[in-house]
Amino acid sequence: MKRENHYIKNQELILAIEDMTTEGEGIGKLDGFPFFVKDTIPGDRIRMIVTKVKKNYGYGRLKELLISSENRVEAPCPVARSCGGCRLQHLDYNGQLHFKQNQVLNCLKRIGGFEDASGKMEPIIGMDDPWHYRNKAQFPIGINKEGKAIAGFYAGRTHTIIPNTACMIQMPEAEEILEKILSYMDRYGIAPYQEKTQSGLVRHVLIRKGFHTGQLMVCLVCNGVPDDLTNRDELIELLRYIPGMSSIIFNVNTENTNRILGNRCITLWGKDNIEDTIDNIMFRISPLSFYQVNPVQTEKLYQKAMEYAALTGTETVWDMYCGIGTISLFLARKAKKVYGVEIVEQAILDARQNAAANGIDHVEFYVGKAEEVVPAWMEKTREKIDVVVLDPPRKGCDRELLATILSMQPERIVYVSCDPATLARDLKILCREDYRMEKWTAADMFPQTSHVECVCLLDKKVPDTYVKFGVDAEDYYRIKASEVAE
Repeated sequence: MKRENHYIKNQELILAIEDMTTEGEGIGKLDGFPFFVKDTIPGDRIRMIVTKVKKNYGYGRLKELLISSENRVEAPCPVARSCGGCRLQHLDYNGQLHFKQNQVLNCLKRIGGFEDASGKMEPIIGMDDPWHYRNKAQFPIGINKEGKAIAGFYAGRTHTIIPNTACMIQMPEAEEILEKILSYMDRYGIAPYQEKTQSGLVRHVLIRKGFHTGQLMVCLVCNGVPDDLTNRDELIELLRYIPGMSSIIFNVNTENTNRILGNRCITLWGKDNIEDTIDNIMFRISPLSFYQVNPVQTEKLYQKAMEYAALTGTETVWDMYCGIGTISLFLARKAKKVYGVEIVEQAILDARQNAAANGIDHVEFYVGKAEEVVPAWMEKTREKIDVVVLDPPRKGCDRELLATILSMQPERIVYVSCDPATLARDLKILCREDYRMEKWTAADMFPQTSHVECVCLLDKKVPDTYVKFGVDAEDYYRIKASEVAE
């Protein structure tokens, strides 16, 4: 039984860390009362300062490490503790993999109700070198106390920029690009955007790289138009001779919003897009394109999805949330026909161009909501679907889409997810009567962070293996995954 809460802010306490949250915060309990403390891991014994106390839990700040966990390492990045990006640098890589695999396993058991999930689990897909793996970087631009332009990342749960142009998980070229842009801004008095006043010009710098082609793209996200860039030809000259530079783009975002990119892109120099390959399939990538940020792990993840799809060359496949067609074209090499659907029109235009550029003519792409496009297609064609592939955003699948998939009755469903909680929620609905979870694999797409990707295979049940769940799917779906996780 929990003792009555008597803790107060700024109180100093000794705490043993026993577990971790899904966001990578350490958890320890005093007389049954839990505290969450950033920068700690299971096995640590710490001295902490209480920062916030709620009715049933509290938060603390690490003041002193009294005993170190055997899995603790020295974070190589000097701003690892203050930056809100890499929350696990102080945990050795094997410990990170164990934490992430358990994160998925716990969600499948607790939210999805899959008590046998550990028996369906395959080894997590880790990286040989978990550094400098990102092919996309979005740096907010701000101003320091001396009035100089800075670039970096937001501190956790704030919009305070921690200056850092040498991020250890980004592509190495980012540092040179940022230093040149910041130097140009200071030389010509180009003001960084300030959220409070909605004034200033440069909001973010987006950098993308084709890891296999070496091509680089720089996109300045600005609260204005290209003519607002004083002496912009000099900026172009500074950037264009960086090895691999292929595209310099101006993105217009004049809205009072937290969204990084606006809808309008203007090419200042070079091409409108860059190119990269996944397992010898070429993709054109624009500033607005969704493209997996870890090219090494993406190839492994898609190979696992291909393995789960078990294609023999006779199957018809639907790829929901297809984006620019990455998974669609990957699967098309072993499928009879692949259909892709995506709500973003530009992504579908990119997907069609990517298919044509690779000479793949047995794929078709549709713009719209899958739960609207697919039923109309089924009514028109009456074609049998063998495999459905899902790769939704973090919020998971729309309820109507899950109903649509169940009406399609594919032989197999391959679900790729970047959020274990919404994955488990959706799988519980899909496996309520018609399907069973056959196997799943976690993939570390985001080393040093608390995020994890996974892929799961569902097979159709045979009639005598139906299992009834006690929660109505519609009622269950009204619960947000974050609330279920809590």
